[in-house]
Amino acid sequence: MSLVHNTIQTVALRDVKCYAYHGYYPEEQLTGIYFSVDVTVTFESDDDTENLQRTVNYEILNNIILEEMKHARKMLETVVKSILDKVLSTYPFLLSIEVGIKKLNPPMPGQIGHSFVQLSYQTPNNQA
Repeated sequence: MSLVHNTIQTVALRDVKCYAYHGYYPEEQLTGIYFSVDVTVTFESDDDTENLQRTVNYEILNNIILEEMKHARKMLETVVKSILDKVLSTYPFLLSIEVGIKKLNPPMPGQIGHSFVQLSYQTPNNQA
């Protein structure tokens, strides 16, 4: 009997930097700003850990992030949802997905490191 059964695998990308034109205000859509994206996914692991087809390829996660960040939107909530939806459609076996986007140095008074929007998903059978 293998000890790998019923184990949960986590794959994540952290701090994927993108320059994009998301923002509610017209000046944000014209000048753009830097963003940092985090994606974390979990799924049931199996014995075949050397087979890329039986896991989540973080190169594909990166491509999803970069592609979705190209589409300018007013609200980060929309961008986060589009990334989450694309990841789930690519990997329908996922137990959970967490996507967060930081807007670095948002254009507002004061010294703000970043604003942050996050969305989490869990399969119905995986909810606490």
